Amino acid sequence: WESRENAGYNPEKYAGRIGVYASESLNTYFLVNVQPNRDVIESMGAVQTVVNNDRDFLATRASFLLNLRGPSIVVQSACSSSLVAVHLACQSLLDRECDIALAGGVSIIVPNNEGYEHMDGGIFSPDGHCRAFDARAQGTIVGDGVALVALKRLSEAVADGDTIHAV
Repeated sequence: WESRENAGYNPEKYAGRIGVYASESLNTYFLVNVQPNRDVIESMGAVQTVVNNDRDFLATRASFLLNLRGPSIVVQSACSSSLVAVHLACQSLLDRECDIALAGGVSIIVPNNEGYEHMDGGIFSPDGHCRAFDARAQGTIVGDGVALVALKRLSEAVADGDTIHAV
């Protein structure tokens, strides 16, 4: 956040509002490793364990930890969650609810590499390939990843000398 070369902003010094629009898939790490371990839950307390692990707290927790003062919204719309988060962040910028918006999502499945079972009429691809926007598309696949974009109104990004990667 300190380096202007990275188009970063220090939230302690930035006068504008920075919003967070985030999505997270089901937290399988919590289900597999934390929930069965009563000692971990008791050491942190049940409420704090939930706050640290439940996807409903992702945006507000990130905003709190980074001292961001804009809207903090969790978006859950299945496979389109990250894209919907970006849309809502752009809308928030247009409506001047925030001056910078961080938008994205995360999905990490634990344990990894277990595959999936294809079922006729289900969402998973029968051949293990995802062909989005392709006439040959037959379904989705399971994958891990995280993506986050920093968004700002173009006129202000240009005026502030920000590095702009896309418009």
